[in-house]
Amino acid sequence: MNRPLAALLCLSALWAAPVMAQHNAPKEAAPDKERGEQTAADYTAQGQAQLQARLAMQARTGKAKNLIIFIGDGMGVSTLTAGRIWQGQKAGRDGESNETAIDALPFSALVKTYSHDFQVADSAATATALVTGTKTRSGMLSVAPAALRGKCETAAGKDVPTIFEQAGSAGKALGLISTARITHATPASAYAHSVDRNWESNSELPEGVSCRDIARQLVEWPQASQLKLVLGGGRTAFTPKDQTDPEYADKKGNRTDGRDLIAEWKKRHPKGQYIWNAAQFGAIDAGSDAPVLGLFEPSHMQFEADRAGDKAGEPSLADMTALAIDKLAKSEQGYVLMVEGGRIDHAHHGGNAHRALDDTVAFDAAIAKALEKVNLDETLVLVTADHSHVFTIAGYPPRGTSIFGLASVTEDGEAVNAKDGKPYTTLGYANGPGAKVNEPRNDPSQEDTEALNYLQQATVPTSGETHGGEDVVLKAAGPQAHLFHGTIEQHSIYHIAKHILGL
Repeated sequence: MNRPLAALLCLSALWAAPVMAQHNAPKEAAPDKERGEQTAADYTAQGQAQLQARLAMQARTGKAKNLIIFIGDGMGVSTLTAGRIWQGQKAGRDGESNETAIDALPFSALVKTYSHDFQVADSAATATALVTGTKTRSGMLSVAPAALRGKCETAAGKDVPTIFEQAGSAGKALGLISTARITHATPASAYAHSVDRNWESNSELPEGVSCRDIARQLVEWPQASQLKLVLGGGRTAFTPKDQTDPEYADKKGNRTDGRDLIAEWKKRHPKGQYIWNAAQFGAIDAGSDAPVLGLFEPSHMQFEADRAGDKAGEPSLADMTALAIDKLAKSEQGYVLMVEGGRIDHAHHGGNAHRALDDTVAFDAAIAKALEKVNLDETLVLVTADHSHVFTIAGYPPRGTSIFGLASVTEDGEAVNAKDGKPYTTLGYANGPGAKVNEPRNDPSQEDTEALNYLQQATVPTSGETHGGEDVVLKAAGPQAHLFHGTIEQHSIYHIAKHILGL
C-alpha cells in the first residue's frame, strides 16, 4: 500500500473519537469529556491530521498495469453517509466521524449520471457509459444511442467496444463479480451488447429475432479466454426450463432453447471450475490458471443481512474480491476487474434502508480487502456508483442517535413531532412502498424502526422506490488517480481509465 494512503487509513482511527452510538436514549447534560465526546482540541487535531496527510500525498504519474472498478449500484451520497454512520455504530464507534475505506481514497470527482435520453438513468445506460465511453439510451447495453431499445433490427453495427474487450485484446486477464445476477445490467455491460437489458435469457427475447441473449453472449464472448473469473448470481438464465436447480428443488432453469450454457462453458473450458456453493468456493485454488465460473443463486445473491442463512452458503463480496485479485494477479500483462455491490440498489428499490446499508458496509469491506492486496504503484482503484436513489437523511437527530432511529428527538430526549403530531425517522425516501395511500402515516415511535425488515416511510406511494438523478461520487487511488477531479461526465471515466492503462 502506498504511504500517503496508508497514512490516511491509520489516521482514521484517530479521527473516529470514542463516541458510542446512543440510539434514541435521552441524554443528560454533562461536560464533553465526561460524555466521551470530542473537544475543540480534538477537532483541531483532526483537521491538522487531514491537512498533513494531504500535504504528504504525491500523485503518481506512471501507467497502470491493473484496473479495479468498484461499482456500488445505487450508492448515492446519502447512502455513503448513512453507510459510514452505520458501519461505525455497528462496530460500537462514533458513526458520524467514522472513516470508511471509500473515504480514505485520496482523489475524488463528482460524476453526472444522466443517460442519452433520460434525466434520471437506469443501470444499463450508466454502466455502458462507464465501460464504453459513450452514453446510450436507458435500458440498452454497450450499444450506440443510434439503436432503439427493444428493437433488434436496429442493433446491427451499433456495438460499442468495452474497456474489458480492449483490455482482453491487449492480453490482460479479466474478472467480473456481482452480488446481482451476472447477466444483470451492470456486469453485463462489460461483455454483452444488447438493445434490451432484460434479454438475459433466450426466453425473454421477442419471437423470431436474431439477437443473442445476454447469458449466451457471456459463454460465447470472443474474450472468453481472458475471462479468468466470473462470480455472481443468475443460474436460471444459463440452464433449460426442465433442469432442476441444484440448490432449490422447486426452481428450474429459464431457457426455452434447450441449451445448457453451464455445460457449454465447461466444454469450452475443460480445465475450468464451475461452482455454486460456499464449500466449492472455499476449495478453489487461487494459484491455479483454471478459469472459474461461480453462480451462487438462481437469481440474485442474498442480501448481506441474509447471507448467513443461505441454504448452500455464499461467499462474501470481500472474499470474492480477494480470490479474484489473487487469481488475476498472476497475469504478466495485468488485469481489469469489475466488482459490483448490486444489491444496495435492490434494497433501496424495496424501501428497506437496513439491508441497503448492510450491503454498503459489505461493499466497503471488499474495497478494504482490495487495498490490502494491491500495489497502488501499478493498480488503479476506482470506486463509484452508477446512479443514486431518492434516499434522504433528514431532521435534526442528536449526534450518536441510531441511524435507523427517530430524527425528531432533542438532546434531552424530548420528542419533536411533525405537523401531524407524529415523529419521523432520520432515514426516508421521496417515493416508494413505505408511503401510505389515502390514509394517515404510521407513528414510527410505536414501531421497531431498527428491525431488518422495516420499510422507511416515503412521501409518494409507488410500488418500488426510484433512482435519483443527482451526481454521484467517484473516489480513486493509484497511478494518475489525480486525473479524477472536479465534475466529470460519466463516460469520461472510461476515457481517463483507458489512458491510464495505456490501451
